[in-house]
Amino acid sequence: MAYKIAVLPGDGVGREVIAEAVKVLKALKLKGSQEFIFTECLVGGAAIDEVGVPLPPETLETCLNSDAILFGAVGGPKWSNVAYHLRPEKALLDIRQTLGLYANLRPVKVYPALVDASPLKREIVEGVDILVVRELTGGIYFGNPRGIEKVDEEERGLNTLVYTASEIRRIVKLAFEIARNRRKILTSVDKANVLETMQLWRRIVTEVARDYPDVTVEHLYVDNCAMQLIRSPKQFDVIVTENMFGDILSDEAAMLTGSIGMLPSASIGGKVGFYEPIHGSAPDIAGKNKANPLAAIASAALMLRYSLNLESEATRIERAILTALEKGYRTPDIAQEGTRILGTQEMGDVIAENLA
Repeated sequence: MAYKIAVLPGDGVGREVIAEAVKVLKALKLKGSQEFIFTECLVGGAAIDEVGVPLPPETLETCLNSDAILFGAVGGPKWSNVAYHLRPEKALLDIRQTLGLYANLRPVKVYPALVDASPLKREIVEGVDILVVRELTGGIYFGNPRGIEKVDEEERGLNTLVYTASEIRRIVKLAFEIARNRRKILTSVDKANVLETMQLWRRIVTEVARDYPDVTVEHLYVDNCAMQLIRSPKQFDVIVTENMFGDILSDEAAMLTGSIGMLPSASIGGKVGFYEPIHGSAPDIAGKNKANPLAAIASAALMLRYSLNLESEATRIERAILTALEKGYRTPDIAQEGTRILGTQEMGDVIAENLA
């Protein structure tokens, strides 16, 4: 069996970390005649420079005809002044919407070897294991009307936060199913005290909860959740929230682990799953062999689990990451006293070697 993987490195460190994820996947010994077929495609700023648009039709066609997508990062100062519809980030939004990827899963796990790499105290972060379930194709990122217009000789920016009951229900049901198979604790995050959209969100969560009596449900306002993630993160198991809140909260939660370079993600719900590190293109360190590839490699493991049903292979990669950290290997962002600092490529080599 051949698994077709669309590889979209993108911009900045995206190219470096995805190269290491592909290296690790190639190091896996699949069973029998199973193999990976990788097809690299242009996306983001690299695509703008090459063909003038952030998401070429050929790239989207390859994604639609693949079993999974492995994505790096897009964007950078070079493209900061282009029109909105040509921004590198627009490619990411269009892929999510076209493929129907309504659910973004962002695991936030503090590895025992990295407890002291976190900026928070050991007793606060030790044992943290959270899954953020973020709605991905609705909310203010996609709502209309939107834009910048002139009203009475003054410019006005406009964005619309909108959700239908069915959009809320499908992401909430998925979060309940996931929570049922974890510690059975679900935290729904909203801003129902001031936003009508979030009042509907809370009502739908309450309705769906009746079908999951074994799951404990808590409602938190987003500002309180942001505080609680720092004050007492171990209280959380599964967090479900809307698009923008999930974007912000998961980046905040990343720092519990010691670095945003540690967080993978899986975007699912459509025919083809989409897997990416959440750290962005980091242009300040691009090309310097300093980027942490562990989030990209862990995203490849999520790809094996959710899209290809290769659970044992996914577990092998995750164990290889754990082994590297236990042996004291670090990239600069998670370096500690007495550890051995490696570059991007060298860390990828270590993970590949640990698979053996």
